[in-house]
Amino acid sequence: MKALVVRVNKGKVLAERETLSSIEKGIALFAGIEKGDSPANLEEIAQKVVNLRIFENEEGKMHFSVKDKNYQILCISNFTLCANTDKGRRPSFEKSMPKEAADKMFADFLLLLRSRNLDVKGGVFGAHMDIQLELDGPVNIILESKKP
Repeated sequence: MKALVVRVNKGKVLAERETLSSIEKGIALFAGIEKGDSPANLEEIAQKVVNLRIFENEEGKMHFSVKDKNYQILCISNFTLCANTDKGRRPSFEKSMPKEAADKMFADFLLLLRSRNLDVKGGVFGAHMDIQLELDGPVNIILESKKP
């Protein structure tokens, strides 16, 4: 599993010009689920996301997590994170988990995040979405699960 954590002041997901979900201060989390990912991969990434210290203290040092600050998470499925660009100019998505299985895994991932008593909003799996983010920093962190 791969994830992109983006620190935001606010974020919104729209489909067909209708707002599906929105957050204020927190993180936008893009999640790419790969073939072979298991519940252990989801747990590893959820644990990292919730506890990743990317919010500053009074001294300007990254000291607090989204959990520490009780901020929100806007989680969006993003199979393109699994792209392979080793050959040619067109990305290959052969590493991405097939849609039906990935849909279930993404739903499980949202449940894992929500089980940590955080306000987690989501996009619509597999839908074309318009995503509006006001970045804070910018702070962008790439996470990859190493669990078998």
